[in-house]
Amino acid sequence: MRIGELARLTGTTPKAIRLYEARGLMGAVTRQGSYRQYGEEDLARVQLIRKAQSLGFRLAQLEGLAHLHTPQGWSRMAALLEARRAAVAKEMLHLQQLTRQLAELEAELNRCDAAGAPLLPVCEALNHAQPSTVVAK
Repeated sequence: MRIGELARLTGTTPKAIRLYEARGLMGAVTRQGSYRQYGEEDLARVQLIRKAQSLGFRLAQLEGLAHLHTPQGWSRMAALLEARRAAVAKEMLHLQQLTRQLAELEAELNRCDAAGAPLLPVCEALNHAQPSTVVAK
């Protein structure tokens, strides 16, 4: 198949496929005259690249993907996946902390509103803030 068909089947663009080739992610691509010819293995490789990108991997992290069929290639990909999972877990913890902090601030603001007066530290700070320092979103 030619580059346009590969792009269509994988939901990408010919430009992106050329980029994958330039970065060494596709391995050797056969040519028929001046046209690139792609096979099922290339289709699977582009789908893997797209899946990896959707999971947060950058193209630079996928170097060596063309050698995935080797033991070293599999080991490298396994290490990348493990590192990505650890990064996601760390981000999840950060987001959970942020969610708790937002809930605490919301509860404090609700208490301010219910009290009708600036009794809580955040209420006092909000009441004494200069108009130029309060940022509305």
